[in-house]
Amino acid sequence: MSTLTSTPDALAQRLADSGLRSTPQREVIYDVLLKKRDHPTADEVFARVKSELPTISLATVYNCLETLVQCNLVRAVNFERGPTLYCPNLRPHAHFHDEQTGATHDIDLPEGLLAQVTTILPQGYDAKSVEIIFRGKAQSAR
Repeated sequence: MSTLTSTPDALAQRLADSGLRSTPQREVIYDVLLKKRDHPTADEVFARVKSELPTISLATVYNCLETLVQCNLVRAVNFERGPTLYCPNLRPHAHFHDEQTGATHDIDLPEGLLAQVTTILPQGYDAKSVEIIFRGKAQSAR
């Protein structure tokens, strides 16, 4: 995965590399994701950008998030039957989903772990991505 793209120029370049242009909506949504790294849903992103872009629609937020995912600027994180969450952390990492609070936390992985995990694939197969998700509760909540 690539490293974080946090400047407007870098965002514009990444979008341009994908044949797209930077828009005020994309910039604000991306900035919202970078400011508070808590894995928000599209509805939560919508609520956060309304103060800065009062006329933005939920459909525009969904479209912008999908564009950011397609350009590898943001990761879409999916849990069973739940809404998609958006994660701007592009370093290789796992997620811990707290089943009691609904919070999702990034977990840094030891160097080389993903390479080691891919060695157990069936012969003749290659993984384009690996997602590791832990589910549980805080120890005090058990």
